[in-house]
Amino acid sequence: MKKAINIFMMATVAVASIISCGGNSTGNKVTKDGKLKGELSLSGAFALYPLAVVWAEEFQQSNPGVKVDVSAGGAGKGMTDVLAGVVDFGMVSREVYPQEQEKGAVGFASAKDAVVPTINANNPIIDKILAHGITKEIAHKIWIEGNVKTWGEILETEDETPIHIYTRSDACGAAETFANWFGAKQEDLGGTAVFGDPGLAAAIQKDIYGIGFNNIGYAYDNDSHKLNTDLQIFPVDSDGDGSISADEQFYDLKDNVTKAIAEGRYPSPPARDLYLVTKGVPTDPVVVAFLKYVLTDGQKKNEPVGYIEITQEKIEKSLNLLDNK
Repeated sequence: MKKAINIFMMATVAVASIISCGGNSTGNKVTKDGKLKGELSLSGAFALYPLAVVWAEEFQQSNPGVKVDVSAGGAGKGMTDVLAGVVDFGMVSREVYPQEQEKGAVGFASAKDAVVPTINANNPIIDKILAHGITKEIAHKIWIEGNVKTWGEILETEDETPIHIYTRSDACGAAETFANWFGAKQEDLGGTAVFGDPGLAAAIQKDIYGIGFNNIGYAYDNDSHKLNTDLQIFPVDSDGDGSISADEQFYDLKDNVTKAIAEGRYPSPPARDLYLVTKGVPTDPVVVAFLKYVLTDGQKKNEPVGYIEITQEKIEKSLNLLDNK
C-alpha cells in the first residue's frame, strides 16, 4: 500500500459561534415559567455540520434563553470532545465503536447521507470516466493496492492520463465509511492526505487528474443543490457491468442523490447514518429538549438541507431511551 503523504490544510468553516462552554453545563435549567435557559455545544463531523447549524438556529428561535454553539473538526474530534466532557454533543458520521460505548458514548441517529467518490470535472477524459463508473473492486485497487498510476488502469484501456489520489488526514467518519465500502479502514487508505471535507474538495477542484471522496454536503452547493464548481461525482457502478446504466445516473442534483440513497439505489456503505453522541443517556433538561427537537420537528429540516430523515423505528427507539432514563 502506498504510504499516505500528509498535507495539512485547514478547512475554512463558517462556525456558528466559538465554543465557550463545556458539556453538561450546570447552569442549564427550566425556569419557573417553563422556559429553557442555558447553553449547548456541539462539535465534530463536517458531514453533519450544515444541518446542525440549521437545527441550532431554529431551536434558539423557539428557545431564546438557550445559546447553541456548533463547530466542525471531524468525527474523531467530536467523539473525543464529548467523551472528555468538553461539549454536550459529538457529531459523528459513522457507527459508535464498542470501545467508545464502554466509555459511555451513546449514539442517537439523527440524519442520513452518503460519501461519494469525487473527481475533477475538467479531467481530459471525463466522458469516458463517467460512462465507466467505479466499483468497490476498483476503489480497493486505487486506495488500498496503491499501484494505480493512470486512468487507463481503471478504465482498462491504454490511456496514460495520470491519476492523483487523495484521502483525508484527520480521523473522520467519511474516510472510515468510504473505506468500509471496499472492506478496509481509514488507516489503510493511500494517497495524498488532506485535512477536512472542505480541504479535500478544494484539492480535487485544483487538480484535473485528482480523485478523492466527499460527503455529499461538500460535493454540492447547499443553495442550488448543483455540483460545486470543478467537481464531478465518479458514479458508482452498482451492478458491476463496467458501465453506468440509466438507473445509476442520479448525480446531477443533490436532491436526486438523496432520493437514490433513500430508495437503496446507492450502496450502504458509503451511505450511512449520522449521529449525535452524548456521554451517557442525557438528563440535562436543555440537552434532552434539543435532542427531542432533532428527533421530531428537526427532522423536517433534513430534506431541505439535503439529508434524509431517520426511520420512525430509530426515532421511537431514541425517544423511548430518553423518556425511560
